[in-house]
Amino acid sequence: MTEGLRPERPRDSSKAYATLVTNADFAVGAKALVRSIGLSGTEADVVVMHTGAVSDSSLEPLRLLGARLVGIDLLPTSDAFNARHARDRLHGAAPFTKGSKPPFHTPLDNFAKLRLWQLDYERVVFLDADTLMLRNCDSLFDYPEFCAAPNVYESVADFHRMNSGVLTARPSQVTFARMLEELDDTDAFWRRTDQTFLQHFFPDWHGLPVVYNTLQYVWFNMPALWDWPSIRILHFQYEKPWQVPHPRQAQLAPLIALWAAYAGGGPVPDAASLPNPLLLA
Repeated sequence: MTEGLRPERPRDSSKAYATLVTNADFAVGAKALVRSIGLSGTEADVVVMHTGAVSDSSLEPLRLLGARLVGIDLLPTSDAFNARHARDRLHGAAPFTKGSKPPFHTPLDNFAKLRLWQLDYERVVFLDADTLMLRNCDSLFDYPEFCAAPNVYESVADFHRMNSGVLTARPSQVTFARMLEELDDTDAFWRRTDQTFLQHFFPDWHGLPVVYNTLQYVWFNMPALWDWPSIRILHFQYEKPWQVPHPRQAQLAPLIALWAAYAGGGPVPDAASLPNPLLLA
């Protein structure tokens, strides 16, 4: 067994879609994501990495949907590193100015995402637990390491920054060891946690089309770019669709309703048939 990982059962495929759950709230998000991946028709494994902060009752719905659960430890980072990346200190030094993160957002836990490089797969596509797969994305397994979409949600000026909510990886213990060496360097401060670190570690990252990681703020910031038939993965960055009350309910109601359909057990709409925001203005 790989140190720091505790899989419940053996793998069924050499490829996997993986996500990370660090508390009960993100387990709620992961349920909708896991269901959406299953409905895409993929034959790849669906892996949910989870920390000890998640109860078995929160994980059971994911298990029932067929996910392979893999318990993980948080990374062995130093006390000084942990203090620098604690929620209050991190958000004080690098505040979010475009939107708000929910209170259950725990920035330090984000670094546990790096354990996906320890998984026993040849190829992995990682998706944050606040995403939905709207159509099959198996072609991503043929993309090289490391690919991610640009962090575009306000203007095209954001194309130089990556968003780590969807990425392609080739698990490797050697790569993981190198990551740990660079991550907790003296006085290291990663402004947007794993996202900033990964852009540093993979400076020549390959850009995915934004349809593989369409950020929800595009809906109201750049409505002319929204095209339901093209979107493959929808990402609820900032506020989460299961928050009650939701701070942007009025602005994001159609997206929240779509997430709720996947989170439930009934039918889901064909996203290609949904109206674009310009038609609702």
